[in-house]
Amino acid sequence: MAEQISSAKAEARTVRIAPRKARLVIDLIRGKSVAEALAILQFTPRAASPIVEKVLRSAIANAEHNYDLESANLYVSEAYVNEGATLKRFRPRAKGVASPINKRTSHVVVVVSEKND
Repeated sequence: MAEQISSAKAEARTVRIAPRKARLVIDLIRGKSVAEALAILQFTPRAASPIVEKVLRSAIANAEHNYDLESANLYVSEAYVNEGATLKRFRPRAKGVASPINKRTSHVVVVVSEKND
């Protein structure tokens, strides 16, 4: 007998947003139902919201198409942001000096699971 898979995962790697800023958004949806999480993301005025929403929608699509799960029964079981590669740039300053600028990237991971009622 095959084991029933009840969760699906989606990842966005090397997204050009600082992990610290993305975590503020991802903390809002952790543990919420999929419909509630999408509503929260749609009305959150942060740059990371559309990125996280896209990853969430991808996780939902993976659950529906790859594992035949019902989207109405899904909730966000795991959601986290890890730090990606940092692009190092320099800004010219006074007296021929340069100051470093770190352009940070993130790896966004969202896992949706079926509710066990």
